[in-house]
Formats: sequence, C-alpha cells, structure tokens
Amino acid sequence: MGDMSLKHGSKNSELIEIRENHSPSSGLFFKIRRQLHSELSSFQKIEVFENDFFGNILFLGGLVQTSEKDEYFYHEMLTHPAFMSHPAPEKCVIIGGGDGGTLKEVLRYPIKKAWLVEIDRRVIEVCQKYFPWLNESLKDKRTELVTADGNEFIATTEEKFDVILIDSSEPVGPSSVLHGREFYRKLKKCLNPGGIIVAQAGSPVFHLEHLKEKARLLKNIYPIVHFFCGPVPTYPGGSWCYVFLSESRLPRDVEQTPPSGLKYYTTEIHRTAFALPGFMKDLSD
Repeated sequence: MGDMSLKHGSKNSELIEIRENHSPSSGLFFKIRRQLHSELSSFQKIEVFENDFFGNILFLGGLVQTSEKDEYFYHEMLTHPAFMSHPAPEKCVIIGGGDGGTLKEVLRYPIKKAWLVEIDRRVIEVCQKYFPWLNESLKDKRTELVTADGNEFIATTEEKFDVILIDSSEPVGPSSVLHGREFYRKLKKCLNPGGIIVAQAGSPVFHLEHLKEKARLLKNIYPIVHFFCGPVPTYPGGSWCYVFLSESRLPRDVEQTPPSGLKYYTTEIHRTAFALPGFMKDLSD
C-alpha cells in the first residue's frame, strides 16, 4: 500500500524530507520541521512530525494516518453519511480510530454512548499529546475507551449498535483482520435493526483491485452495499473511498440536519459522494 523513506536536507537546510511512496515512481513528500515523537509500540511504529503547512502529522507503520490541517476531510466523510442516514442513532462503536478524529465527529450528535476500540494504547497516549481534539472527546461522559483487538471485541460483545464505524489503517499489521470476510459477518450480528456500518476502504487510484475484491465479498453478506468517495489531501491519490453497509437503510435517505461547525460535509456533498465515476460504478449495487 505504500512505504516511507527519509531524506536529509542540504547543509544549508534544517528540514528533513519524508516521502511516502505509493508506487515505485510516485508518492507524497513532506518537509519536516521537527520529529515530535518516534517509538516502536507492541504493534507498530508510531511517529509524529511537524510540517509547516499540515501541522502535526501522525504516521503509523510509515503511512500517514491524519494531520491537523486536513483531518476533517476523512473524519467527516467516515462519520456523517452514516449518522445522517439514521433517524435516531443512540449507540455507536468505532473500531480503530485511535487519533480520536472520528470520535470527535460522532460526539457532535445527541447519542447515548460511543465506544472507541483501539488495539494500541500507545496510539491513544501519543495522540492525546499531539492532537488536542482527542482529550476533549475522551472526557465526554458518553465515551467509553476500550483497549482491545477490534475483531475480538466484536466477536465477544453483547451490545447492539445503531452505527458501526471502521476507522482502520491499511490491511497490513494489526489491522489486517479488520478487512476480512469473517470480521464483516461478525459486524452484521452486532447491528440493531436499521443499523448502518461505514468503513474506510482505500484509494480508488491505487487500490482499485482491492476495492473490487472487497465489493464482491461484501455483496455476499449485506443486501445494501454502496461505495462513496471524498478528498483527503494527504492520502494516496488525494481521494479516498468508503463503503456504506446496511440491511434496510439507503445512504441517500438523509434523515437529519447536519451538526454545526462542519468544514467539508454537507447534505449536497452526501448525495454527490455516492455518484461514482465510470471506472467504479460496478462496485455498488
């Protein structure tokens, strides 16, 4: 899916250049003002870098996960299509999402409870220091933080949810199981009637074959499968794909007024995001 390399600047420059390679001949680069954090946790390498334009950037396993500048593109599009398509969501679980951006968006709604299930406690602790929105979200009385494998949590929980959000990293390392058939079968059993699942799915440019494989897998489990897209400047290709799953609800049935304070998501964006380009049309129903 990609890898990262470091290139030190010239003698006249204090900046380090970081490159995230998306193919053998293309990728992203960042000029880094400072490396704020670096460690190898029990699960992955966790790094935070400071960039003059994007602010603090979180890397997990050498891949960009979020930045202060553009986090809202991804977190709003992962969260609000599900919540806006449900008339009265009360319980939500986020699998992954240790940076807290998705939790921040979920808590904009008058829900009763939100579970954040993150396998790597160190991701939570590092992001509490460098991404200030997480601390406020964890202080919310509706939040329950669970340090656990998301697959095991879903397999053993007795809770039923109105919205399930899969905010996993790429299908490598500790997140690989969150992309498989058995995991999605387990998710289905955890939904309340009328419940909705939205999962991040990958880049329509670099991961198209993976998206096609995922579409075939999901259509054998869920009667409603709709992929949709939105921009994320720091992700491969600058555009990202998500998938909306349900047994009864359609993603174009907008049921609510969006919360105030959003930067990207609108009801117009919601409807147009599900209009896929020609090369992706066979992904959805």
